[in-house]
Amino acid sequence: MISRSTALHLRVPFSFFLLPIFLFALSVSMGADWVNILIVFFVLHFLLYPASNGYNSYFDKDEDSIGGLEHPPPVSKELYYVSLALDMVAIILGSLISLSFAVMLLVYGLVSKAYSHPGIRLKKYPFLSWWVAGFFQGFFTFWMAYVGINNAKVSAIAEAPLWIGALLTSMMLWGSYPMTQIYQHEEDLKRGDYSLSYKLGIRGTFYFTAIMFTVAGIGFVWYYQQFFTWQYATAFIVCLLPVLFYFGQWYRRVYADEQEANYRSTMRLNFLSGLCLNIFFLLTALWNVYA
Repeated sequence: MISRSTALHLRVPFSFFLLPIFLFALSVSMGADWVNILIVFFVLHFLLYPASNGYNSYFDKDEDSIGGLEHPPPVSKELYYVSLALDMVAIILGSLISLSFAVMLLVYGLVSKAYSHPGIRLKKYPFLSWWVAGFFQGFFTFWMAYVGINNAKVSAIAEAPLWIGALLTSMMLWGSYPMTQIYQHEEDLKRGDYSLSYKLGIRGTFYFTAIMFTVAGIGFVWYYQQFFTWQYATAFIVCLLPVLFYFGQWYRRVYADEQEANYRSTMRLNFLSGLCLNIFFLLTALWNVYA
């Protein structure tokens, strides 16, 4: 059995916030094998993401709040080895689907390690880390999930409905990523990490996120009208209304007092946006399967 500290730092529940990427890839998959769907779901959310979380936690050694942990416990060497073991199991299970899917899992794992490993530490470069995190957790993960779910060729991403959808996922993550850093400025500076949110400032982070989300939202509306129906586009807008309302209310509080840009408010936004997007993409996936 692993220790409580290690289990907490794997932050398995935090995978909920990345679940929309998998569901989006599933929603544009036609006639996929249910065995592949279950393997990809399990590999991503119970192996790959927790491995990435644990590995980064081990090298960050955060003392203040991090995503999914308000009071992170001290880390041990066990966390490092468990994270590597989860990565290996993910690749082995992924190879049951295809070599291409397994290689993509390996690439994702290596990039996530470069994010916090002291020898590379992409995290200390504000714009590079922002781009890498958004691309690999968005575009690349959508691509990887689609390849695994459908046992498709890597080249399948060349189809317009796929590469445009993948790009839109990255656009949303590029918008939300600085917001996840908004309460960590002091903690990041202790390690010499200058996050994009720190560069933008508290209010600047809100403005940046609002602009990116607006562009991504317009892109998704166009996407669903272009490749699906206007009903999909309308449902997308409706599902995101609670997120927009909360974001606006939170900004008003932060504008009056920047101390409101705290961990709990950030997690509420993450949970609400994750919940709304999961509901939307799950419904569209079920509609495509049973329509």
